[in-house]
Amino acid sequence: MPDQGEIIFDGKDLNKLKNNDLAKFRNQNIGFVFQFHQLLPEFTALENVCMPALIAGKSMKEAKILAIELLQKLNIDNRKDHKPSELSGGEQQRVATARALINNPKVIFADEPSGNLDSKNANELHQLFFDLRDEFKQTFVIITHNQLLANLCDRKIVMEDGILTN
Repeated sequence: MPDQGEIIFDGKDLNKLKNNDLAKFRNQNIGFVFQFHQLLPEFTALENVCMPALIAGKSMKEAKILAIELLQKLNIDNRKDHKPSELSGGEQQRVATARALINNPKVIFADEPSGNLDSKNANELHQLFFDLRDEFKQTFVIITHNQLLANLCDRKIVMEDGILTN
């Protein structure tokens, strides 16, 4: 059993990792989908998706192959050469989701992922998360105020004023 304060993941105590090793661990094991996408405006959708793979040491050729496969799966490959400012909110969120998935992480954190989407795009994104969870056997941790989304999840943990209430 871990000592108090230890955070053990995949046999590693994350508290003992130094900056570079911790960054490498995050890049290989955790994907992030943010409410406001956090796409780099000077890069195309394809290039944005490739970034984590390139950071992980994959070649540009390999990263592009993986990115295009994900963009196809998310039905946005026809927009791969567009910059974020040329994409709708729903398209940007699909690009951000592809970026989160490219290194096949064990866990994907999604922070209010549909908070700024219209209801149609939000519902499509929610279903996409569940489909991806089932297909890739990944864990999605979704932080949301959306009760409909929360009720669809396998497990719901409620926090009020910084305290877990269930």
